[in-house]
Amino acid sequence: MQFVSDPPISVKIRKMKQRVRWQEPLIVERGIDQTQMAFAEGWADSPEFSFLVMGDTGSGPHQGHNPQRQVAEQMLEHGDGCRFVLHTGDVIYLVGSSEYYPDNFIKPYRDFLVGGEHPERIAFNRMVFTLPFLPVPGNHDYYDLPLPYGLLAQTTLPLRRLLRFKSNLNVGWHGSGQGQAYAEAFLDYLQAFNTKGGLARHLDSHYTAQSDMGRCLRYEPKRFTRLPNRYYSFRSGGIDFFALDSNTFNAPIPLPKTGEGEADRRRLESRRNDLEQERLRILETCTSLNAGLPDDAEKLDDLHAKLEQITEMKLDIDKQLAADETATTDHEQLDWLEHRLIESWNTSEVRGRVIYLHHPPYVTEATKWHQAQTLAIRYRLRQVLDKVADAVGDQAKEKEQPLVDLILSGHAHCLEYIRTVDTGHADANLNWIVCGGSGYSLRRQRPEGPELMETFRKAEGNSTHLVARSLLFTGRSGQGSKRRRPYSFLRIDVQDGRPLKLVVRPFIAERYQQKWSHGHLEPFEV
Repeated sequence: MQFVSDPPISVKIRKMKQRVRWQEPLIVERGIDQTQMAFAEGWADSPEFSFLVMGDTGSGPHQGHNPQRQVAEQMLEHGDGCRFVLHTGDVIYLVGSSEYYPDNFIKPYRDFLVGGEHPERIAFNRMVFTLPFLPVPGNHDYYDLPLPYGLLAQTTLPLRRLLRFKSNLNVGWHGSGQGQAYAEAFLDYLQAFNTKGGLARHLDSHYTAQSDMGRCLRYEPKRFTRLPNRYYSFRSGGIDFFALDSNTFNAPIPLPKTGEGEADRRRLESRRNDLEQERLRILETCTSLNAGLPDDAEKLDDLHAKLEQITEMKLDIDKQLAADETATTDHEQLDWLEHRLIESWNTSEVRGRVIYLHHPPYVTEATKWHQAQTLAIRYRLRQVLDKVADAVGDQAKEKEQPLVDLILSGHAHCLEYIRTVDTGHADANLNWIVCGGSGYSLRRQRPEGPELMETFRKAEGNSTHLVARSLLFTGRSGQGSKRRRPYSFLRIDVQDGRPLKLVVRPFIAERYQQKWSHGHLEPFEV
């Protein structure tokens, strides 16, 4: 039995549609676009502004310290004048449980919540933000816990505390409820209305903004801060932002049914067995450590992070082994992105485009760069951009602008800036930033280095060539007492004028030798 389970893509799509009552008659009659939102009047008008970016935050306190709170305090210090916060997913670890929102989200980010001076009084499904908080769901926000594990985790908790083996795996009785907790926390949860009149009044009260596609939800800081859907778009300062749910188009590409594919299958099965043996060795080591001792506590933090990493790697292998041609892909969302990008290019007032999603298409973090899901996201996003380029490529060349100015992601627990080269597709020469080091365990860069190669399978034979370079990587480094943990977030300053210029300012809260320090890296322009 798997320690955690990831619902099928078809289930994720169906459940999320039910929660927002996707295109029900009352919504269609009012001409409401459920993938668009607009800010309150005057909130997002000026072309020069700043915003914050964070991701992979949702851990509770580590052994005696809380990285999330360190990052949150620094965000407050450097967030003056910022218009909103983008979150690249994995709001709650390990399995998105609703009971972990108070400790893993509300308390660390209490300064961004109405009533945050008393965080214990805020329910996870009643949060109202003072500054727009705009997340996308991560894979952990969809994860569930098989009931036997939930029972075991809870019934053995007193014994584990007595023995000073604090699991720190942040699992409750169940899990996310197939994304239920995330939907209740952040989406406009229309399923809660049990009368037609109540739903109608709500729509007429909060879906009052006008977009190019009709009526849409109005986001009002300090009053009504809900999102219309799991994927959505909004406009600010002449820039179109596209928030994607990559959990529904990350199914791995099936292995070839040739001898080469069978060799890959045997390699994956062997790797999975090795990971399971490593997991058992780590669990045995954990039982010999005392969480009450500072050095042991640091080691336990690292080992628990390693256990989560192994679980995720095994899930990726299982998905790859099970992949077939019938696997579900969220074509509805991908088609939506294609059409909205084309519309954006055909709208004269728009001067730039930003996409953010959870899974990174390009990354050199050691555990993610080779995952089947990474390659699947790259392949499917590349398909969309190729179609957009066919439609508006001449406009982009004439204006000397990229199809998309910036693509932000998380999932890899690091901060990384990557620039693609000639990929042979429309994702060439674009800027990609991974911001997934804002609170959970950090990871190292792969030993292979900063250059990403890709193998293209063709009828005349395979070819491998360079597709991207990592220009900045900040993650875990060092060994033993010299180990550094630089947690990070971004402030991005948007300049006025055309072509669009973005100044990226990375901030660091580093834990080194059981002490914290705050600082920043050199800003860079994209």
